[in-house]
Amino acid sequence: MAQFSLQSATGKLTFVTGVNEEGNIVLKSKSYRHINPEASAEQLSEGLQALANLSQFDLYRMEKIETSTVQ
Repeated sequence: MAQFSLQSATGKLTFVTGVNEEGNIVLKSKSYRHINPEASAEQLSEGLQALANLSQFDLYRMEKIETSTVQ
């Protein structure tokens, strides 16, 4: 039976950087690789929020992206 094997995890922050001519928001993202895949949602949220606080832009969303292989 095939199984997933977690290989890596990345934290991604997306910021609102402005508004374009059509009135749509403009987004920019920043990714942080090699985060601990075992980190809890609360730990990840606290760490990414701390990094987001260093930005001059407003935080739009935080994501955890996991990469797995099928074995």
